Amino acid sequence: MINFNTIIENQENNLASNRAFLYADALFDTLVFKNNEIIFSEAHYFRLLASMRQLRMEIPHYFTQEFWEKEILKTIQSNKLDDTRVRTTIFRESDGLYTPKKNTIQFVIQTSPLNYITKQKYSLGIYKDNYLNTSSLNTIKTTNRIQNVLASIYAKENEFDTCILLNHKKQIAEVIHANIFIVFGTQIKTPALTEGCINGIVRNKVIDLITKIPDLNVVEGEISPYELQQATEVFITNSVIGIQPVTHYKKKVYDKKVAELLQERLQSLI
Repeated sequence: MINFNTIIENQENNLASNRAFLYADALFDTLVFKNNEIIFSEAHYFRLLASMRQLRMEIPHYFTQEFWEKEILKTIQSNKLDDTRVRTTIFRESDGLYTPKKNTIQFVIQTSPLNYITKQKYSLGIYKDNYLNTSSLNTIKTTNRIQNVLASIYAKENEFDTCILLNHKKQIAEVIHANIFIVFGTQIKTPALTEGCINGIVRNKVIDLITKIPDLNVVEGEISPYELQQATEVFITNSVIGIQPVTHYKKKVYDKKVAELLQERLQSLI
């Protein structure tokens, strides 16, 4: 038995026995179901598998792409939704302290209405209270997102739409909920995965799109916050928003021509 908010109850029926709650021993994926289709389903599925392997989770033989998609559709239908945001959380099903007794997994699929609309004005700040590390674990969407939570609170307090997260080298890693791209004329820079950013599905799609446009080139590497002042454009990407142009950083006002071109081409893939 445990005490949960003054109520004595059975521990087995409480999150207090779940390793995702106890140790953030879990990962998640967020995708979009739109126009009766799971967008970029294969890329999301294989990222889930790669992340589970990296976290040394035991992948069940039944957890095929077909099985996963079927469970997503079943959840969407039960909630009677059309355009939908879908989150899959996978956690290690095990007793034990830091060392789990087994590596089998369970999952939760959640859906919510897809209501994001690209904003015409979008402001950017920098969160400097805590820094991301640059280990390979940072490329995985684990449930350990406390820095993102704190940065979100900071952004709300300062009336920013989002904030940049810096790595321990004080270079740009990503923003709170997305990857970031910074445009300098015909060159587009984005932090390399070794900089501590999430290995985003749309990030990879956008990089591929840029390589197919003759007048543009993309560079993955280190980016200093000081480069934001020299940039002609800044935009962010994730699976829910697609591409969102940033319009304001401090007194800097950005264009959004490249972002709009890439958004159009991204929509053609969808």
